[in-house]
Amino acid sequence: MNVAYVNPFISATMNMFKTMLNTDLKPGTPTIKKELLPAYDISGVIGLSGEAQGSIALSFPKVVALKIVSALIGTEIKIVGPELTDGIGELANIIAGNAKQDLAQFHLSISLPNVIIGKDHVIASPSGTPTIIVPFSCVFGNFAMEMSLKTK
Repeated sequence: MNVAYVNPFISATMNMFKTMLNTDLKPGTPTIKKELLPAYDISGVIGLSGEAQGSIALSFPKVVALKIVSALIGTEIKIVGPELTDGIGELANIIAGNAKQDLAQFHLSISLPNVIIGKDHVIASPSGTPTIIVPFSCVFGNFAMEMSLKTK
């Protein structure tokens, strides 16, 4: 996977947090995922199809997800429920939609978001599709974006 394909997703994530949550993100160093780690508590996953296939996942510890979605909706939420899953799905949807604009050459379509909840779950990509992990930190805590994109 061309690392240049990751930049639109990093930019879209940083811009979304800045405009919708009024907070700056600090991206860490992107790395290639070599094993089924790290593990997460909640993830929003969007499938990508077109002249490239793959997915993007935003994955969080539960406490960080609760803080972020609380800030997004302007009301404190304390439990995993519909507000949290809808919020995480919407974050993933916004980021994928914004990144898609910078990858127009692939004529990408994005799926509806899926939200995975479960302590210590991992995100797995299809065999032969490299995955890039980008860690982020902000005032709400740390989280990661996992992105895989295989071009034809």
